[in-house]
Amino acid sequence: MSHLVENLKIACATQRSISHVCRAIDINRQQFNRYINGETRPSAHNLTRIANYFDVAAADFALAPRLFRERLRKATLGLNQSSELFKAFPGDLSALRRHIGYFQTYHRSPSWPGMVVCSCSRIVEKGGLVHVKSIERLRDPGNGIQQFTKYVGLAAFYRNRIFITERVVDPNPILSQTILLPFDEYQRVYLRGTTMGVSWRKENLPYASRMIWRHVGVEPDLRELLSRCEPLPLSSRKLPPTVRSFLSDLSAEVYAVPAEY
Repeated sequence: MSHLVENLKIACATQRSISHVCRAIDINRQQFNRYINGETRPSAHNLTRIANYFDVAAADFALAPRLFRERLRKATLGLNQSSELFKAFPGDLSALRRHIGYFQTYHRSPSWPGMVVCSCSRIVEKGGLVHVKSIERLRDPGNGIQQFTKYVGLAAFYRNRIFITERVVDPNPILSQTILLPFDEYQRVYLRGTTMGVSWRKENLPYASRMIWRHVGVEPDLRELLSRCEPLPLSSRKLPPTVRSFLSDLSAEVYAVPAEY
């Protein structure tokens, strides 16, 4: 099995225990022991899951141990897993896995009064954490504005709530916080909640508003998904009825902190 067994042991030595690794990956401990002992080789699917947990490529497990250690070190460089904040992620990993995939997201912003900002996000498991990547594309031809913003962040699951913290990929980043609530155990298309951030057209004033995410699958047409990212009026037929109803409710008014404060 080449260097697979030794590299698996090297990777597991960076974790609290093999049991912890098995729970995080959701793989049978006895089966994993057979991998560690060289009795059998992981299937391509399971090896990919293991590699994703350690934030390396499946092919990296075939590297010489010295090279694998270096690859593993780079994957974890800069992640201070002893910090109290970092320990909050991912929370209930098995619950978060139910929401892996791509989403069309909708919220109201003071930068676009009376409009719904439609963006897209992806929830993906990697390196034992659940990462969130979002794209916001805003165009205002009348004022010559075209904005393309990327966000990266982490998700945690506690008490049937999904907590998402993101930062803008920019030399001068900002942070945003979103809290989402699944409708119920069996209905996973929509996640509703609130988002808190800063407006980009209103002197970067803090604001909070309702937000709703619509799951569109694990492998959607990404070009089509991105094409839907734009500000839309509440009356737009492009908005699903569930989204329109949730965001047009009288209690869905955007709350922004006035400049004088």
